[in-house]
Amino acid sequence: MKTGKTRELVLCALFVALIAVGAFIKVPIPVVPFTLQLLFTMMAGLLLGGKLGCCAVGAYIFLGLAGLPIFTQGGGLAYVFQPTFGYIIGFAVGAYVTGVIANRRDRPGYGRLLTANFAGLAIVYLFGMVYYYLMSNFYLDSPIGLWPLFLYCFILAVPGDIALCILGAILGKRLIPLVREKGRVTYEQA
Repeated sequence: MKTGKTRELVLCALFVALIAVGAFIKVPIPVVPFTLQLLFTMMAGLLLGGKLGCCAVGAYIFLGLAGLPIFTQGGGLAYVFQPTFGYIIGFAVGAYVTGVIANRRDRPGYGRLLTANFAGLAIVYLFGMVYYYLMSNFYLDSPIGLWPLFLYCFILAVPGDIALCILGAILGKRLIPLVREKGRVTYEQA
């Protein structure tokens, strides 16, 4: 196996683990808990690019649906019936979009990184809120109106995620050159 492919596999596996850990670092707020999953899915897109970032999040989703308790409220195939599962789907699409926007330049600036992160955030919320609305109103038979949906699934949750977008841009600015660096530190250099 080529060194580049091995490196990509290791980075993808690292982000799968970070996203899983991020699910359990949470601040309870009504309806949708605030976790660090968004930060790690954004970072996967920023550092790995759109395709590999989406693959890392996809692997996380696959492992969770296969039964590993790595989602915020457990795991298993029945998790698709959780009203918050749309956010998880949004993480994969958001990581892809974040990675594509950020990686159009070799050394993206803060403006591009913030744009990429906010675009990914918008996608996560779009998928999450639409899924939550559909599951609540048509499957769980616990109807939620548009204003309560907007209040609980956006207004109360988004301030922390905006802070994570800014943190992600700062981390991305510093880490992207390191991840893309072709030269490796050997044991003699260390």
